[in-house]
Formats: sequence, structure tokens, C-alpha cells
Amino acid sequence: MGNVLSMVVKRSVVCRAAIIALIVGQILAVINHGDKILAGTLTSGDLVKIALTFAVPYTVSTISSVLALREQRRLLAEIAQP
Repeated sequence: MGNVLSMVVKRSVVCRAAIIALIVGQILAVINHGDKILAGTLTSGDLVKIALTFAVPYTVSTISSVLALREQRRLLAEIAQP
């Protein structure tokens, strides 16, 4: 588990996930809440939903990156074995 956690907080994983969350989160927030954003009628509940909208692509990107890193390490270990 500690190995996975070290991958989750790895700078490249965090930066990639943050960039993807900003791009995809903005698109999804506009699609899902654009009318309230433009009308200026967002509630605190809407703001929580928008925050979750950004959290989802961040989480998906992080999981994908960790799985890719684990696969890469597994393949490198196979190659290193005689």
C-alpha cells in the first residue's frame, strides 16, 4: 500500500491529474451548471457539486497513472530477470 501511496503523490502524477481535472472539470462544470453560472444563481450545494465535478477526472487520471506505473515496473522487473 505504501508503494501505491508513493505513486499517488509523485509529482508527475499529481501535475498530470491536476491539468486533466482543470480541463475536463471546466468542461463538465459548464455543461452541468452553465445556466446557473451565467444567471449567478449558484447555491452552496451547487458549489459542492462543481468541486466534485473536478475531483472525478483528478481521481480517474490518478488511478490510470498509478496502474500504468505499476505495469511499467512489472515489465521492467520481468526484463531484468535472467
